[in-house]
Amino acid sequence: MSTQHTEDRSQSDEQLTLAMGCFWSPEALFGQFTGVIQTATGYAGGTTSHPTYRELGDHSESIEMTFYPQEISLEQLLCCFWDNHRPDAINGYKGRQYMSILFYRNQQQYEVMLRVQQQYAPESLSTEIVPYTDFTESEERHQKYYLQRKPELFKGWVGHLGNHENLFHSTIGARLNALSKGYMTWADIIKEWENKELQRVAKRQQHNILEWIQQSSTND
Repeated sequence: MSTQHTEDRSQSDEQLTLAMGCFWSPEALFGQFTGVIQTATGYAGGTTSHPTYRELGDHSESIEMTFYPQEISLEQLLCCFWDNHRPDAINGYKGRQYMSILFYRNQQQYEVMLRVQQQYAPESLSTEIVPYTDFTESEERHQKYYLQRKPELFKGWVGHLGNHENLFHSTIGARLNALSKGYMTWADIIKEWENKELQRVAKRQQHNILEWIQQSSTND
């Protein structure tokens, strides 16, 4: 995923890909956390070429996030994963479409995933932990799904950031999606951006973005 509006070259980022049923709510769930800088919905875990929502093949609905491990650890994200779904209730419900899966990119991720899974045993034993191969972003209508259900807010921020892609791949897009689902309040967003996120934005954009956030909060 590309980085838009919230780049911080002084920190190294990491990516996590996972599946926990329908991808709309998980994207909003993880989009609330400081340290998570991008989220996207998509398809992973299968062999079918060019999966789509209507032709998913053996892939599963998944989300992919980019995060700063200095601000939120992989272990914290995995605890959220296991605290917010029941693998036995979704696995096989729609074939491979809804599954509980963790995709590891390296040995370190694998070891952390396995360790946290064992802490949650036996409930999580049906969660698959498999090597990451690829991730295909889902169609536009599935990105930031809850934000798109607030058309005035969505269209306003598309206008601010230039196009849909910029909003879908931005940190503020992740936060607004979490807000639209009820995981955050405007006060949460304003506090984070005043204290943290504006440091990652070019100086010429800082005033504008905070002004847009405050204006959106009064118009909601």
